[in-house]
Amino acid sequence: MPSFLQPHLTVDVDRAGGAVPRPADAARPLPLLIDPSPMPLVVDASGEELVLLEHSRITTVEAYRGAGWTAARPGTYVRGAVLDRLATVADALPEPWGLHVFDAWRPLDLQAELYDAAYGDPGLPEGYISEPLPDPATPPPHLTGGTVDLTLSFAGRPLALGTGFDDFTPAATTDHFEMTPGPVRDLRRALYWAMRAAGFVVLHCEWWHFEFGTRRWAGLTGGRAVYGPARPPESA
Repeated sequence: MPSFLQPHLTVDVDRAGGAVPRPADAARPLPLLIDPSPMPLVVDASGEELVLLEHSRITTVEAYRGAGWTAARPGTYVRGAVLDRLATVADALPEPWGLHVFDAWRPLDLQAELYDAAYGDPGLPEGYISEPLPDPATPPPHLTGGTVDLTLSFAGRPLALGTGFDDFTPAATTDHFEMTPGPVRDLRRALYWAMRAAGFVVLHCEWWHFEFGTRRWAGLTGGRAVYGPARPPESA
């Protein structure tokens, strides 16, 4: 079975090369981050298509495909409005900062593969991998194309902000370092506020996981969940 943890995908902040500067939002504490309960159903599925995630200030890696998960598909896809918002975030970052995306749209069979592997561990708390529900009113967030797993990059190097991607430990909780001044806390704050300004919400237990237009997004913002299950273009 492939591993969730892939430390080679990122570098620790203190090994990024050169002095990582203090972000402008480092002084802004994170709010109390909890998931809404219950989350609203998808009530108005969008006709918006998935598009390939391509942008000069955003790098991508097919993390699950590279790790050997059998249901992973080639390409990194998101909804068109999600790409526009990611581009806004990336373009507003000062050089040499950028965004690096680990994963975005995820097919249901890959969601099932990941869920079964993760919760083969009876000690793992709920919330890290969503249940692969086929109901179009309650889709897993990655199936909608409204969700991205990402980090900041510095001079082209993706940063591990306190943990690597898919580290299912308490240290991955978005506000885990709020009482620990330092570059990890500052960079998590910078990432959160940059994404929040573009309309995204974060999953409280995964600092890298951001959503727009999903059920979680609707529950946290008071909006309507508009993204149901999605499929990439037939030619993809």
